[in-house]
Amino acid sequence: MAGYVIQRCLQAVVVMFVMSVIVFVGVYAVGNPMDVLIPLDATQDVRELIIARFGLDRPLWEQYLVFVGNVAQGDFGRSFVYAIPVLDLIASRLPATLELTLAAVFGATFIGVPLGIWAGYRPDALSSKTIMGLSILGFSVPTFWVGLILILTFAVSLGWLPAGGRGPTVTVLGVEWSFLTPEGLSHLLLPAVNLALFKLAMMIRLARAGTREVLLTDTIKFARAAGLTEGTIVMRHVLKLIAVPIVTVFGLELGSTLAFAVVTETIFSWPGLGKLIIDSITSLDRPVMVAYLILVALLFVTINLVIDLTYAALDPRISRGAAS
Repeated sequence: MAGYVIQRCLQAVVVMFVMSVIVFVGVYAVGNPMDVLIPLDATQDVRELIIARFGLDRPLWEQYLVFVGNVAQGDFGRSFVYAIPVLDLIASRLPATLELTLAAVFGATFIGVPLGIWAGYRPDALSSKTIMGLSILGFSVPTFWVGLILILTFAVSLGWLPAGGRGPTVTVLGVEWSFLTPEGLSHLLLPAVNLALFKLAMMIRLARAGTREVLLTDTIKFARAAGLTEGTIVMRHVLKLIAVPIVTVFGLELGSTLAFAVVTETIFSWPGLGKLIIDSITSLDRPVMVAYLILVALLFVTINLVIDLTYAALDPRISRGAAS
């Protein structure tokens, strides 16, 4: 197991190095931020002074080496637009996105997996067919359209919930959370539902497919022959046997939602990372763009590493196969 962990960690380091090069070169090839930040009436001397101040007059390879050296010290640079350290800027927006992501992904998992298992156990029941029909709807309807319908229905027509914003927050351990207040929870509900619908449909179909497959195995037949109740079979056998694909999808969806909840945050004016990266792309704020993309890559590498280690814990054959 130790050898497997070391092997996966080394692979993660190599992936992060390659991603840092791709991100750095790609972002710095998009355009020159000085064309946006420097006034058109600025003199040539002023332009050269500002460009030199930001280090953009150096060759690209030298800029990359400086960037890597600073990152090794925990410094991702300063935002061109906000004039504050990039990590502080991202950290100020991260709690909002993290709260929205956790609410959406955990909600979709805790609701979708039981519904999928039920649909797999009773495939011919009307309730199961209704669940699968709703899952198809969740896959088919665009997120932005669902968000607009939610706002028109529950905020504009009925007036039950706010149309946007995060609402009041409560600081716990230095992090601001909105779900701890009734008004903040009401602001969280609509964007979380909008973000969770696609993931809910995915969890339902994944759990149903896994359940239908597991029910045909000898393990379930022997468990029933031994006189175990259906509830015991589900808890002890079905959930364990379908855990690996569910863990995979849960981890990847958690990472992708945290990184790319741009549409939902824009529709509901949620002050998270999605709006920050859109504004940074518009203003060509390179330090924010590079830091965001590298942190997203680190997030996915870490999630994949955790998933692989979870695989090894759930099925020791994986680590033994990798070691051999």
